Amino acid sequence: MNQKMKIRMIIIVFIFIIALVFFLLKGNLFNRKKTILQSSENITIVPTMNDEIMADSSWCATFQLVWNDMKNEVVKQDIIFSPQEKMAENLNKEEFTEDMISDEYYFKMYGLKTLELKKQIEDGIMKKFHQKSEILDDFDWSESELNDPNNSSVDRYFFYSMLYREFHFLQKFDKLENGKFGDSYEDIEYFGIDRNSDSKLDNQIEVLYYHSVDDFAVIVNTKENDEVIFCKNPKGDHFNEIYHNMILKSESYHGDTSFDEKDEFKAPCLTFKIKREFNELEEKVFETENGVGSIAKAIQFIEFSLDEVGGKIKSEAGIDMMETTSLKPVEMEPRYFYVDDTFAIFIREKGKDVPYFAARIEDITKFQ
Repeated sequence: MNQKMKIRMIIIVFIFIIALVFFLLKGNLFNRKKTILQSSENITIVPTMNDEIMADSSWCATFQLVWNDMKNEVVKQDIIFSPQEKMAENLNKEEFTEDMISDEYYFKMYGLKTLELKKQIEDGIMKKFHQKSEILDDFDWSESELNDPNNSSVDRYFFYSMLYREFHFLQKFDKLENGKFGDSYEDIEYFGIDRNSDSKLDNQIEVLYYHSVDDFAVIVNTKENDEVIFCKNPKGDHFNEIYHNMILKSESYHGDTSFDEKDEFKAPCLTFKIKREFNELEEKVFETENGVGSIAKAIQFIEFSLDEVGGKIKSEAGIDMMETTSLKPVEMEPRYFYVDDTFAIFIREKGKDVPYFAARIEDITKFQ
C-alpha cells in the first residue's frame, strides 16, 4: 500500500469515527429528551375536581371556564351525550365559576370561529399577561373550518380561556441538600427550612395540622396573597374529596398551628408542562336550545413551576364547537338492552325507595 492510499484510509477511518460519535451523542440526547417528555406525559389532566384521579394528576379551572361559556351562552342547557360521559356530567355541575376567582387571574373570550377572533385572543393574552398561546395553533384555522356566514343553518364557535399567575413567597427559602423522595427516587432537589435557616423564614408558614412526619398539611403564604398548600399523603379518589378531607382534619386539629423555630420544612422543586386533548368529548352529538351541537376539538394545557422563590402557573383551554340549527331530526343509534352478562336485579314496591329483593347473577347455570 503506497503512502497516498494510507493517508486516504486514515482520513476515511477518522471521518467514520467522527460520524459514529455524532450519532451516539445524538441518540443519547434524543433518549434524554424523550425521557423528559414522557415524565410530563405521564401526568394526567382532569377537567374537574370531581373526576377520579390516578397517581400523578393535575387540574386547573380553565377548561371549566370554557365549558361554562359553551353551556350557558350557546347550548343554553346541560350538555348531554348518549351515552353520557362522566366528565361531562361533572362539568355540567359548574362547581367552579368565574366569580370564584379575581379578574386579574384569567382571560377568556368566545364567539363565532373566525381569524378575527383568533387575533383578538392573541392580542388579549399578550396585553394582559405578556404571554403567547400554547394551544391556538393546535386547532384548525383553515377556511373550511371557520364559521361560514353564508350558511345560516350551521354556526361554528370557539371558546378560549387562559389563567396566568406568578407568586413569590414572603421570604426566599433556603436551597436544601438533594435527597430521596419516597423509596424509589434519589437526588431530588429541595427547598425549605432546616436548623441552619434564618428564623424569619418561619413566619410565612401556617400549620393546618400535624399528626406525624407522614400526615400533615401546611400553608405557605405569598406576597400576592396566594396560599400554597402542601398536604402529605392525601386521602381521596378525586381532588374535591382530598381537599374536603384535608379541611376536616384541619378543623378537628387542636395542636400547635404556628411554625416554631425548632420545626423544619422541605418541599421538592417542581416543573412540568402537559397538554391533553379530550377525545372523549369530541365528535359526539348533543342537543342545544336551537338544534344539535358537537365538539370538533377540546384541549387543555397546564404549565407549573415551583422553587425556593415562588412559582408560576400558566393554563389554557379551548373548545371548537359546531351547532346545527336545522330542524331535521338527528338519527340516533339503536340501543340493545341485552341482559346477557353479569347483572344485578332488584325488586321493590312501587312508590318505595328500598327494594325488598336483590340478586347478583354471574354464573347463570346456578340459576337455571
